[in-house]
Amino acid sequence: MVLSAPRIGVFGGAFDPPHNAHVTLAACALAQLGLTQLRIFPTGQPWHKGGTPSAADDRLAMARLAFAGMAGAVVDAREMVRAGPTYTLETLLELQAESPRAELVLVLGADQALALPGWHRWLDILALAVVAVAQRAGSTQAFDLARLPGLPQGMRTRFVSITLPPMDISATEIRRRAAAAGQDLRAWVPPAVARYIEQHRLYQPQSSTQHS
Repeated sequence: MVLSAPRIGVFGGAFDPPHNAHVTLAACALAQLGLTQLRIFPTGQPWHKGGTPSAADDRLAMARLAFAGMAGAVVDAREMVRAGPTYTLETLLELQAESPRAELVLVLGADQALALPGWHRWLDILALAVVAVAQRAGSTQAFDLARLPGLPQGMRTRFVSITLPPMDISATEIRRRAAAAGQDLRAWVPPAVARYIEQHRLYQPQSSTQHS
């Protein structure tokens, strides 16, 4: 009997902090894409963003708390220990080498997908992975392939969609609320993440882990 090839999802982000929208997206990706596994990658040094993320140890710990108990989801720390800027292409190449038979599926929000032409060797990314674009119901920023300049016609089939419920959650707003002592974060982040933020005083003005 020939076994079907595994389908591995790739979901990266700063996770500073990981919040309920991240958890919902992960669950929807697993449910809608037929994934064998969803690997979650907290970024190390993101090449395309300004500012400095919070300490890697804190972001990794929070990611593990946020996705704990989600069947099929695995938090992978490799981008945090890789020297230099974090490139998605490098991660995909490593996964391909580890699982040559696997189909790779890169999970992105609509805003990230629209920014793909500015990514490092983005057409090579499309050659390695299907891109699953998460679309929030009722969102005003719908993803459209026509908005990807330079996309070859033959690559248009490399995109699929994930449908998400309406969500209005921002990591920036969560950090702002955490900096205002006493604000309850449980409506925004998983309870274990809320406790971690409180216990470690993350995002407090006097904290060395404050996000710039």
